[in-house]
Amino acid sequence: MGLSSITLSNFRNYENKEFNFSNGVTVIAGENARGKTNLLEAIYLLGVGESFRAKRTEEMVRFEQELGRVSGQIPLAKKDLLNLEVVVNGGVVMGKVVNKRKYLIDGVSKRRKDILGLLPLVLFRPEDIELISGSPEIRRKFLDRLMIQIDKEYEHSLTTYEQALRRRNKILDAVRNGSASRYSLTFWDGLLIKHGQIIQDKRRELIEYINRLFDKSELFKKLRIVYDLSVINESRITQYSEAEVAVGYTLVGPHKDDLVIKEETRDLLIYGSRGEQRMAVLALKMGEIYFLEEKGKKKATLLLDDIFSELDEEHKQEVLRVMAGRQVVVTTADEKDLEMFKKAEIIRIN
Repeated sequence: MGLSSITLSNFRNYENKEFNFSNGVTVIAGENARGKTNLLEAIYLLGVGESFRAKRTEEMVRFEQELGRVSGQIPLAKKDLLNLEVVVNGGVVMGKVVNKRKYLIDGVSKRRKDILGLLPLVLFRPEDIELISGSPEIRRKFLDRLMIQIDKEYEHSLTTYEQALRRRNKILDAVRNGSASRYSLTFWDGLLIKHGQIIQDKRRELIEYINRLFDKSELFKKLRIVYDLSVINESRITQYSEAEVAVGYTLVGPHKDDLVIKEETRDLLIYGSRGEQRMAVLALKMGEIYFLEEKGKKKATLLLDDIFSELDEEHKQEVLRVMAGRQVVVTTADEKDLEMFKKAEIIRIN
């Protein structure tokens, strides 16, 4: 199974609370604004090492507290348990400057990349409609958050690329202002090209995988993901060199990539109805589940944040089908939803 228990200490609205989960479906029921999504956020933090909603780490810390803590247990073979822990704070604890996030495995301090893949997760929430209707950055994050859970090389290249991109942009701005030479860009050009190409090759593999799944599905066979990539290589860097100096930042590379989601030839961002966009999001999430499990060699834990009110009956049944045989934590504010989960463990948050 995935996660057997989790303890939240000074995390969001929780002072100190423990939750236990079954191998199957656990339903978190309660009125809105009681902390249901906060619980899913805490689980996600353990698995991916970051929040899916906080813009700043300190937002996760309970009001008037210096730090918050989330710890969880993952059962292993022979009744052993793996203990994961993430500590979050505002950057200063007891007057000392510290890292805003600290990761621990069995009490030993680790880096974020060390916890990735230990608790594979797929998150469904109403805001996922932005995968279709939102900005390209949201669609890139969809790819990145999936890939870093199962591919260490991707995680390394993405981290290196983002660091190099920030450094290169500073130099470009300095070149524009006349305080640096273009020769200062040479090293960073090479770093961006090397790791940018790795990122794009692996993104392409993921997109091709999901498209093959669409082909096999009666429900989603009309869908297609088109990878609109901003190719990065030496000739493209040269081609845009003057323009980059003029604007002071990098114009090509995976940070400019996008996905176009189509139903046959229609771009759903432009021409899709709200219902069609929800259907496409569900299809992307199904692809995420299967890719994560095939590459990671273990079942994913599904986090469903009050999504059933957004789905028609056909797509509800598709979600219920994919839930079978997996650990699921689902939140709802609608008592009628409980009728769908007759064998689920129910946790009520008052």
